[in-house]
Amino acid sequence: MIVPDTSKARILVVGDVMLDRYWFGDVSRISPEAPVPVVKVERVEERPGGAANVARNCAALGARVALLSVVGVDEAGRVLERLLAASNIDASLHEDPQLDTTVKLRVIGRQQQLLRIDFENAPAHEVLQAKLVEYQQRLDACDVVILSDYGKGGLTHIGEMIRLARAAGKPVLVDPKGEDYARYAGVSVITPNRAELRQVVGRWRDEDDLRRRAASLRQELGIGALLLTRSEEGMSLFTADQVSHEPALAREVYDVSGAGDTVIATQAVMMAAGANLADAMRLANRAAGVVVGKLGTAVCTLQELTAS
Repeated sequence: MIVPDTSKARILVVGDVMLDRYWFGDVSRISPEAPVPVVKVERVEERPGGAANVARNCAALGARVALLSVVGVDEAGRVLERLLAASNIDASLHEDPQLDTTVKLRVIGRQQQLLRIDFENAPAHEVLQAKLVEYQQRLDACDVVILSDYGKGGLTHIGEMIRLARAAGKPVLVDPKGEDYARYAGVSVITPNRAELRQVVGRWRDEDDLRRRAASLRQELGIGALLLTRSEEGMSLFTADQVSHEPALAREVYDVSGAGDTVIATQAVMMAAGANLADAMRLANRAAGVVVGKLGTAVCTLQELTAS
């Protein structure tokens, strides 16, 4: 499959950003204080996470990317800003003095994740309102909008964001969270994984039952397409006209964290570059196959996608 020219694709990413911190170390003994391993930390890495990782994936695929989010007035927020600038992302991070920038700290021993510690709270209404105003101003300068919902409170006005984007004629892709999909009504593409979709439509008995449930959800909420990521079962795309399936690529899975970010980023960039929904899904499936072979939140570059 030919990868389209992505150099003119313009993506606006809005959502919950976070800083992913990794403490890598060696494990050689059990603590005398409790039956837990002792990790001697030898290396620390910091990477953009959440919506920031979505934006980073878009940029790695050659698109021009703007990111709109909220951070705290803290060290983690400053680190995020620096990392995003280094990835050539036009990041507008509204500061909320009452907010702690979301941080996910992962402790890795012998290439295995031993522990994750989360630091987070919800942003203030006034900051979110200011972000909504800027969002409306930025719509004209993009081809596709991605709303990356991690349930951290940064997309309180998501219904209005969808309405404004559709009024401006911009396709909207949403990575959903939680059981209330009514808040995503009217989006162009929604990208749940298996567990997320089951929360909403219940367990399906077979492929025909899944097809019926997906069609019912789409029609009820006026959603253009449902792109279901299915781990070892690949991906399925449900539209009004057809169901397309793409099998998983046969490769070793090292770490699935952040793979959903890569999927929605690739789908959006390829759509902005002129690919149809099904072709964009096939490329997203290949990109996901690349990133699951990497440790932690990672990106698939345009070169890696082409080589795959």
